[in-house]
Amino acid sequence: MSHKLSLLEICAGAGGQGLGLHQAGFDHVLAVELDANAAQTLRNNSDWSVVVGDVADPEVWDPSHFVGVDLFAGGVPCPPFSIAGKQLGSSDERDLFAWAIEQVAIIKPRALLLENVRGLASPRFAAYRQRVLDRLSEFGYVGDWRLLYSADFGVPQLRPRFVLVAMRPEDAEYFRWPEPLARRVHVGETLRDLMAANGWPHADAWAMLADGVGPTLVGGSKKHGGADLGPTRAKQAWAALAVDGRGVANEAPGPEWPHPSEAAPRLTIEMVARLQGWVSDDDWHFAGLKTSKYRQIGNAFPPPVARAMGLSIARALNHDGLPHALPELAGDVHDPLYRELAEAQDFVSLHRLVTLLNANSEVLVQRRLAVLARDFHLDVRSTTDGAMYRLGAFKGFVGQSDHDRHAYFEANRSKIS
Repeated sequence: MSHKLSLLEICAGAGGQGLGLHQAGFDHVLAVELDANAAQTLRNNSDWSVVVGDVADPEVWDPSHFVGVDLFAGGVPCPPFSIAGKQLGSSDERDLFAWAIEQVAIIKPRALLLENVRGLASPRFAAYRQRVLDRLSEFGYVGDWRLLYSADFGVPQLRPRFVLVAMRPEDAEYFRWPEPLARRVHVGETLRDLMAANGWPHADAWAMLADGVGPTLVGGSKKHGGADLGPTRAKQAWAALAVDGRGVANEAPGPEWPHPSEAAPRLTIEMVARLQGWVSDDDWHFAGLKTSKYRQIGNAFPPPVARAMGLSIARALNHDGLPHALPELAGDVHDPLYRELAEAQDFVSLHRLVTLLNANSEVLVQRRLAVLARDFHLDVRSTTDGAMYRLGAFKGFVGQSDHDRHAYFEANRSKIS
């Protein structure tokens, strides 16, 4: 890089995204994190300016102090969109995605990078995604989403992440999504040296059994999940790679540990970090007890994926290469039903919506309207010609002082992560 680019990071966690972006040429002006142990991890391993607390609390930090930063990035909470949860979206008090989008109007960054779980890519959240793109367009940005698999960028686990990038048009025309690597790395080759560290004679045999890409590590939360490798299905997938996923070991297997066909070893914290993309050269040390360390690692954005995204964003901001005739960040329409209602000046008939969607029946459209109503207030008017609909306010938290989120946060502060 000819010069460093500035980075403002929210929900920074234990530094997976920040480390990768740092490697791509970005320097932190601030990192905001709720969890005290994760914040201490950041302080122990970097010289970044770190503040601890609720990212949406104006007493913790002031977004207006960072106007014009090169990159505004973060990994906002995943539970509102996780397939493993209830997928409450904007009705989940932990949802900060919409709030983060609103900060773009204040901070006016040259680029935005937000990542979340694959569940946000589902049809359930088509209208939510459309609202995000429309708001960014109102602020003068073009944005798009892409599902990236961490295994395509040197991480030995699948770990799909749904990534949003937004830039102003003059920079977006230089942006290209990172290309997957030619080869995926496997669990066995990645961890063989760590498995052999205490003299286990069967480390090579284990590496052969673990010759595959692992499932997604599940970090859990303060309410759910401990130091194990996730729900039953994930444990079964790890067992197929000769890994006991029922817990995390304090140390690698020693000389007396049997052949992996007799007893599969458990991973250590160091091994979990390696699987998440931290390497020994990073010299990254995690603060807290074992469960906290595992949670920090398991919830992180893998550094290699963040680095690949950072390099693509940096090249665009530096106007490297040739501009596109049409930017890759096209802002595709994710939900025409939402778009129709959002742009309408008055109520829209059910017949109009059926025609717009080329739907086979009114029932199908009504089902989609019911999904839409989970994130937006929906006004319904009965007429002699049938039902008519008008889109009301967004239910999510975007910074309102009277939102239910505040009471929930105060009542559950110790449980939120």
